[in-house]
Amino acid sequence: MSYQPVIPMSGAAGYAFLKRTQVVQQAAFDASPQIQRDTKYFEDKIGSVKTSEELVSDRRLLRVALGAYGLGDDINSTYFVKKVLDDGTLDPGDLANKLSDKRYLEFAKDFGFGDYDIPRTQLSDFGARITGAYRKNQFEIAVGEQDPNMRLAMTLDNQLSDIVQGTGSDDTKWYRIMGNPPLREVFQTAFGLPAAFGAIDLDQQLATFRDKADRYLGASSVDQFADQSKVDELNRLFLVRSQIASGSASMSSGAIALSLLQTA
Repeated sequence: MSYQPVIPMSGAAGYAFLKRTQVVQQAAFDASPQIQRDTKYFEDKIGSVKTSEELVSDRRLLRVALGAYGLGDDINSTYFVKKVLDDGTLDPGDLANKLSDKRYLEFAKDFGFGDYDIPRTQLSDFGARITGAYRKNQFEIAVGEQDPNMRLAMTLDNQLSDIVQGTGSDDTKWYRIMGNPPLREVFQTAFGLPAAFGAIDLDQQLATFRDKADRYLGASSVDQFADQSKVDELNRLFLVRSQIASGSASMSSGAIALSLLQTA
C-alpha cells in the first residue's frame, strides 16, 4: 500500500503542519514500492533514449517524464507530446512556445530532442534530476487527493522560485505565472478573482495581477517573491480565501477576517 500523507486539518494551520513534517513524509512516500520501481526503471533506461519516439513508445518512461512536470494527465496524447518534443523551443513558432501551458515549454527544453543533435537524455545526471522532480510531484498529487488546496499551496512553494530566478522581463515572468495552470489558480484565488477572469484581454489580466499584487503584498513585481515571506503571505491569503469559498467550518468568521487583515 502506498504511503498516504498525513494532513490533520485544512487551511493555513494544516499547511503549516504539512510543511513542518514534509521532509519526513516525503521520505516515507519515496520509499513506497511503486515510486521506487518507477524511478529505478527511468534512471536505468533513459540514457538509451535518443529520440522522442523512443520516449513516447515506452509508457513507463513517459509516465515519469510527464509526471515530473505535472503533465501526467496527457499520457495518452502521445502524438501531441511527440510533436511538442520534436519541434523544440528555439524558434518562436515552435509548438511549445505557442502553448498557454508553459510547463510544456520547460518539458521540451529540458529533454532537448528538437533543439540539439544529442538530446539531454544523454547527460549523466539527467535521470536523477527528472526522477527527483517526479517524486516531488507525485507527493503533491497524493496530498491533493486529500486536500486539493494543499497541493496548490505546495505548487506555489515549489514552482514560483523557478520563475523568479529565471530570465526575462517582469512582464515575461507574469506571463509565465499566468501560463502555469496551478500557479494561476493560486494567484487568482488569493487575489479574489473569478474563474471567468481568464477570458478577458491578456494585457488587462496582466495589469490586474500587478494591481492586486501591489494592493495585497506591497509590490507589483514578480521579483518580490524572491523573499520567502512574500510567498508565505500569498499562500496564506490563498488558503484563507479557499476556505471561505468552500464554506469551511474550521474557521470562525472572526478568524477568517483576522487572517485576511494579516495578509492585506
